Amino acid sequence: MASYTLDDIRAAAERKYGSTDIVCGEDTVRLLNPLRLPKTRRDTLLGLQEEMGKEDADQAELLAQAIRTIAESEKSADKLLDAVAGDLAILAEIFGHYGESTQAGEASASQD
Repeated sequence: MASYTLDDIRAAAERKYGSTDIVCGEDTVRLLNPLRLPKTRRDTLLGLQEEMGKEDADQAELLAQAIRTIAESEKSADKLLDAVAGDLAILAEIFGHYGESTQAGEASASQD
């Protein structure tokens, strides 16, 4: 019978569902995997993603809200968003990298 410590399980979860880290100046902004977010924040993220699909949606504002939702801290999200200065292309690129990294985590989890 296999035996694991809780630390082993935590380390495995971090490998599979770790954050997307973005270096911003001297700081690192951690964007948490949706599975690592509290339920209320996951629900908020889902709602924002649904809004993004609407024709008249303000994509820059919704992406900024999404980053605030998934960032480890409000302070780090604000720092990143200040540096981005509302540039929709950069916001989309950040969210694209985030989506790729969370998909990779989900895919590797389903293969185990």
